Amino acid sequence: MKKPPISNHFRNRKPSSIRQAQIKFSKREDREKVKVINLAIGNVSLPIYPAMKNRMDNLGMKDPFSNGKVPYTTTIGLEETRKGFLKAISALDIDTTKLFINITDGGSSSMEIMMLGVCGPSSKKPIMLLDPSYTNYLQFSKRLNIPVLSTERRLRDDGSFAPLNFKKILEVIEKYKPAAIIIIPYDNPTGQFLNQKTINKIAEICINNGVWLVSDEAYRPMVFTKEVPSSIWKIPSKIIPDGFHYRISIESASKVWNACGLRIGGIVTDNHEFHSKAVSEYTANLCANNIGQYIFGALADEPIDEIKKWYNQQNSYYMDLFKALKDDLKNELPGVIVSEPEASIYCIIDFKNISNQTFDSNEFVNYCAENGSVKINQDLFTVLLAPMKGFYKEHDIGKTQVRIALVESPSLLKITPSIISSLFKDFSRL
Repeated sequence: MKKPPISNHFRNRKPSSIRQAQIKFSKREDREKVKVINLAIGNVSLPIYPAMKNRMDNLGMKDPFSNGKVPYTTTIGLEETRKGFLKAISALDIDTTKLFINITDGGSSSMEIMMLGVCGPSSKKPIMLLDPSYTNYLQFSKRLNIPVLSTERRLRDDGSFAPLNFKKILEVIEKYKPAAIIIIPYDNPTGQFLNQKTINKIAEICINNGVWLVSDEAYRPMVFTKEVPSSIWKIPSKIIPDGFHYRISIESASKVWNACGLRIGGIVTDNHEFHSKAVSEYTANLCANNIGQYIFGALADEPIDEIKKWYNQQNSYYMDLFKALKDDLKNELPGVIVSEPEASIYCIIDFKNISNQTFDSNEFVNYCAENGSVKINQDLFTVLLAPMKGFYKEHDIGKTQVRIALVESPSLLKITPSIISSLFKDFSRL
């Protein structure tokens, strides 16, 4: 019998950094005895927006599904779902009347469709990221065989990131001529905030070099500094010349709205041709989740003031958690570097100043998932983390770093620093 081979792509495929620890833990023999604090993935554990929860609680009562049928929607998505995303943008005093949107199964599908639209599969045209960048962009680039360019962002010992080097960005763009540059203003994985001035400068570079400007705004407007929220849709008209319609934003119901499992996302653009072709491309997927679209669509009828109130509540919640977590980590592990939490729901821990030269964050993450545990009162705990090597184009830069997501309850996050400290010390003695 001759056995057919799997593809080289599959043979070389490894789990994403954000799922790695969870998969490792699932194979652990004592997993039923160990309580897990999962900070490896941004799986927000808070309740969803009230109007959305009301729809979810009453599913099948007086709604499109009351007859027991769940049909396909149009590929472009339900009108109220599209209006919901545009209303979320307009709550930042942005004019959305000239923007186009289609709905996808989560922001991840939007990312892949976007990359097909600006580069195409097996493209000779690269895409440009700010290193480190969200690991899914790197993974989709591999899947679609699209080259990746990047410029480094170095985490400094005080927890801040070195400012973007616009000269270097321009040099890379002029030399390699990427199809697009992808930014994440409320950054995943770094927690860095790209303010409007920074976005405007990047926009000018794109305009002068014929490059698409793509902004992943899944965490808009979660900023914890005193600066106002930023967006590619807030770039002033004096910068955008007439007829330059080459902006795209990636939208998601997952983070700001606490609705990760709905798997609803969207692609917003000011380019009508890109929009229509994105819908054509997505017809192969038929449509996004009908029930998820319906639940998120509750936003369409929400007053702007209520949405702004929600934004403020979310920001206050995470701001308090970040401050406490950073202070406790630095107390538990003197000398550790913790990135300054400016935006989104993530920060980076860098062990480089307190570890030996052989320390590898990938191995540490695996140890925590496969073997490590810490006893608190009568319970055993471990923490699942994401190794930063999977977020860098050049993996070795993240060798001593892990990313954590503030997605567990405040009570679990309170004990997290001492657990990480104990696990790190146990691992260092191996």
